[in-house]
Amino acid sequence: MGDVAKDLAAGTLAGVAQLLVGHPFDTIKVKLQSQPRPPPGQPPHFTGAMDAVRKTVAAEGPRGLYKGMGAPLATVAVFNAVLFTSRGQMETLLRDAPGAHLSAGQQFICGAGAGLAVAFVACPTELVKCRLQAQSALQSAAVVVEGAPAVAMAGAPAATASAAAQSIKYTGPMDVARHVLRSEGGILGLFKGMTPTLMREVPGNAAMFGTYEATKQLIAGGKDTSQLGRGSQLTAGGVAGAVFWMSVYPADVIKSVIQVDDHRNPKYKGTFDAFKKVFAAEGIKGYYRGFGPAMCRSVPANAACFLAYEMAREAMG
Repeated sequence: MGDVAKDLAAGTLAGVAQLLVGHPFDTIKVKLQSQPRPPPGQPPHFTGAMDAVRKTVAAEGPRGLYKGMGAPLATVAVFNAVLFTSRGQMETLLRDAPGAHLSAGQQFICGAGAGLAVAFVACPTELVKCRLQAQSALQSAAVVVEGAPAVAMAGAPAATASAAAQSIKYTGPMDVARHVLRSEGGILGLFKGMTPTLMREVPGNAAMFGTYEATKQLIAGGKDTSQLGRGSQLTAGGVAGAVFWMSVYPADVIKSVIQVDDHRNPKYKGTFDAFKKVFAAEGIKGYYRGFGPAMCRSVPANAACFLAYEMAREAMG
């Protein structure tokens, strides 16, 4: 089996492991990111991560924490195949000789290239996922808005609040895709939020793969990390995942709010308009909605991802 085929197979298994461990945290993150600003004097629908977990489970059962998983699960093979195979091809280009160990700086470059490639898979996948994850939060908040005076949400006009109250109820990933293709500009509609997706994936994956290699080399005491145990691989993967989110989290927030924005009556004109309006409404903390769940997710999910990848690659030789 060639290196490309091995990266395809190992990347697929890595993505499945990451998704199973991390999706409930991701659901809570998106709910917190996308909930509208409450009217003056009223608390937000979710007051924090644990409150979001409690209300989601109470309303939808444990399955609610896995809402929207169909889209990334269906595409996890493609997503992680592109990510790890692109990184593998970048490694081949940067190696002085076959099998040579790369530095952390070289892995940083490999990660940036892989992030550029995978952004074109991530954007439509995450649009579908975010719509499904956010709709219950938006509908719950809409009930609060309808029972209160006509006050704008997060600085938007009252018409936007009304649009949220009438938000479309999607029945599943394919229903989201059909709606976007039919009503939101065809195939280009699936790439709504591409700019912040690139702002997340390129520097984020550069930081993640660079940090993963740097952590492994630090533990191993040199460039040769082939003898590291599973615990060291888990540690390096967890640290790498945390660095990913710490480096690009505001871009992820902007991606989410753009992707769940009402197409008929949009609140945001584009990426930089969204940055400006989120800051105007909430200050710097607006860029870190859902940061706690994201960080709680990043360590175990990425630890599982990298460990599954390493084990699969070793098993294939």
